[in-house]
Amino acid sequence: MKKIDFLIIGAGSAGCVLANRLSENPSINVLVLEAGGPDNDINVHIPGGYSKIFKSKRDWGFWTEPQAHILNRKIYLPRGKMLGGCSSNNALAYVRGNRADYDGWADLGNQGWDYNNILPYFKKSENNENISQLDEGYHGDQGSLKVSTPTRFRTPFADAFIKASEQVGIPHNPDYNGANQKGASICQMTISNGRRQSGAVAFLKPALKRSNLKAITKARVSKILLNKNKAVGVEYLDKKNNKHTVHVEGEIILSAGAFQSPQILMLSGVGDATDLKSAGVNCIHELKGVGKNLQDHLMTSVSAKAKQQEGLNHYIPIFGQIKGFAEYLLSKKGGLMIGPLEAMSFIDLNQNGDFANFQFLFAPMYTGKGYDYDMYDSSTFPSNDGFTILPSLLHPKSRGFVKLKSNDPLADPMIQPNFFQEKEDLDQLVKGTKIALDIIKQSAFDPYREEITAPLDYSSDEAIINHIKNVVETIYHPVGTCKMGIDKMAVVDDKLRVHGVENLRVVDASIMPKIVTGNTNAPTFMIAEKAADMILNQVSKSTEKKKQVL
Repeated sequence: MKKIDFLIIGAGSAGCVLANRLSENPSINVLVLEAGGPDNDINVHIPGGYSKIFKSKRDWGFWTEPQAHILNRKIYLPRGKMLGGCSSNNALAYVRGNRADYDGWADLGNQGWDYNNILPYFKKSENNENISQLDEGYHGDQGSLKVSTPTRFRTPFADAFIKASEQVGIPHNPDYNGANQKGASICQMTISNGRRQSGAVAFLKPALKRSNLKAITKARVSKILLNKNKAVGVEYLDKKNNKHTVHVEGEIILSAGAFQSPQILMLSGVGDATDLKSAGVNCIHELKGVGKNLQDHLMTSVSAKAKQQEGLNHYIPIFGQIKGFAEYLLSKKGGLMIGPLEAMSFIDLNQNGDFANFQFLFAPMYTGKGYDYDMYDSSTFPSNDGFTILPSLLHPKSRGFVKLKSNDPLADPMIQPNFFQEKEDLDQLVKGTKIALDIIKQSAFDPYREEITAPLDYSSDEAIINHIKNVVETIYHPVGTCKMGIDKMAVVDDKLRVHGVENLRVVDASIMPKIVTGNTNAPTFMIAEKAADMILNQVSKSTEKKKQVL
């Protein structure tokens, strides 16, 4: 490329969308720098290979600082380290959140981010293969991202979950991404014909055929180059740690995710001056909110052993793996056709008649006692089949932060979520766990449930709290660390431009001022769609202005 108009840092969900949309304009040259490698692992593309990516070379494998309110545990934080980012190693659930999430963003001063304005961007991305079965007006079938409700494999446990939910007063809802989020539903998934639909598959790879788009893998950005308060280029390290400099004529777009976008800003001298000084970085532009406002979803488990082998556990031993691959390759059937989730439900936990604020994820897998397995290592799972309800805290009150451990660009960031710092968060999970226990005890599960083994003891709140603190994990939905807004802790404005720095935007989940009600991958695609539209409109206006001058 003779010149670079837009440089995108990160080929995760957002970066892949941006690369595709911006390069649709043949007059724009786009360069993508991805710190990870290619997505050329069969387990990335087979939904049932999900757990095999964790703790591999395609996972950043971050950890929190010790969590004072969770038995001083360090919590594992998987992050996709490859093309597609976390859309290449997530649980494949396609969930948008609800109207109140985005209207709430707009109420904070972010114009154009209310639900009515963002819905068209969800629809623009989506190519829903089951659109005729969903709420009219809420879905698209012309987009690049294929979404489906898998039908070639379904356990009887999933249908039992829907019925059991109804038995406790949670109605069946065929479309949680439609007019109403509340209710129990079979999952909508980023799966098509048994293949994962990551950002790389849906958006980046088709666009790489264009001569004005280039992507470089294993290119780890060490800093953004600033000339006074203007972004003019980047430095990056290749796989041999050789340093390269790239100059950019237009904009730099930071899409490295909620942990690494603030890390790169801070390494570049943008952040809280006190924090930067303690890490040995000279502050070029002070923005106190960089790295603050960290939020994530948390989940615990309620699990039962099944009477029959109709779940996913029996695919874990070697003979089960062979059987699974044979089914998958020869007939496109079997447990490898789906990810770890089959169903979910959304409720108003406090029953105030408000929008949904709590989620139950349903997995056709048995976790034993809950704390005697590693959820990121399938080999530690019991071989007996079963099912698990995962009560999920969606609106935590606790807030954490990301900071630099040092000025070494190859060092992991310091991640301190402060989980359960606010007692209300634990109280909400206790309340949700009781409801999950009520669901799993319903008669709809009687033909399948042999015994409940997690929690082992649920005779009191104290017993449930002990279980939660031993097994709670993040749902790896970190957001908020470069939040959008107009207050003194905001990092970007509602056009996603970094406050006080020219030619620099942040476009990923880190810009969410408040976490959404559900999984965060679909909202991240939406954020990038809207950002690309805003950028292209700006390019169009600039081009028209130049024509008028001439």
